[in-house]
Amino acid sequence: MSLPESSAKSNSNTLLVLAKISSILDAFSLSRPVLSLSDIREATGMPNSTVQRLVTNLTSQGFLDREEDAYRIGMRMAFWAAPATRGMEVLDVLSPALKALRDTTGETTCFFKAEQHYRVCVAIAETRHALRREMHLGKLLPLHAGSAGRVLLAWDEDLMDAVLRDPLESITESTITSSEDLVTAVKTTRRDGFAITVGEREDGASGLSAPVFDSAAGLVGALTISGPTLRMPLETCEAWVEPLLATAEHMTRLIGGRFPGEV
Repeated sequence: MSLPESSAKSNSNTLLVLAKISSILDAFSLSRPVLSLSDIREATGMPNSTVQRLVTNLTSQGFLDREEDAYRIGMRMAFWAAPATRGMEVLDVLSPALKALRDTTGETTCFFKAEQHYRVCVAIAETRHALRREMHLGKLLPLHAGSAGRVLLAWDEDLMDAVLRDPLESITESTITSSEDLVTAVKTTRRDGFAITVGEREDGASGLSAPVFDSAAGLVGALTISGPTLRMPLETCEAWVEPLLATAEHMTRLIGGRFPGEV
C-alpha cells in the first residue's frame, strides 16, 4: 500500500530538513569549533535565511550554543552522545573510520598504541592489493622508526625520554640512529600534527600517521596509512595528509576527545 501523496511529501520535507541540519552540524570541527552565521552559510552553501532560521531553532533546542555573535556545538549534545559509546571498546568505535580511510586510499590503515618501548598494532584494515606490507594485530615495532612511532613519541615526553636512554638501532639505511636527529624529527611532528616517513623501518615502504586524543587531550594512539613506496611515493603521502587528519579528527570526536590546548 502506497502512502498518500500528502504523507509522502511530508516525509520528503522532513528528510530534507534533517539533511540541512546535518550539514550545519558537520560544518563544526575540532579545528573550527566556533562558527559565525556567515561561516556556516559558506560551509553549507545554503541561503542566509535558511541558515538563520535553522541555527535559531537548533540553538533553542540545545543542539547549538551561542557564543557572542558565533555558535558552537551545544553541551547538550555531549549528554546525548554519551550512551552511543557506553559499553563499547574504543577500538570498536574507531573501526568503521579505519576501514573508510582504507577504502579512500586503497592502502592498509592501522591504529598503534605505545607498549613500553614499542608500538603495537591494535587495529587494522588491510589493503585489497596483492602487494602489501606485512602487518598483523599485535605486531610489535620499534618506536624510533616509522611515522606511527614518531607520533606516539611527539605527544608523550616520558616515553620519548625513555627511548632516548637506549641506543637507536639501525634497521635500514634511512633509520634515524642519532638522538639529536630523532628529537628534531619528533618536534617537527608535533608542530605539523602528522608524520611522513619513507624506508625508515622497511626498505621500499612508506607511512604517514596522525594522533588521536581522548577527552582529557591525552594521546590515545596513532592512526597510520602504510604501503609500498612504489604506490606511496612522497607526493602521494603528502596528498593523503588531508584525509588522514580528517579521519584522526573524526576519531577524536567519536570518543569525545579534544586536541591539546583546546578548552
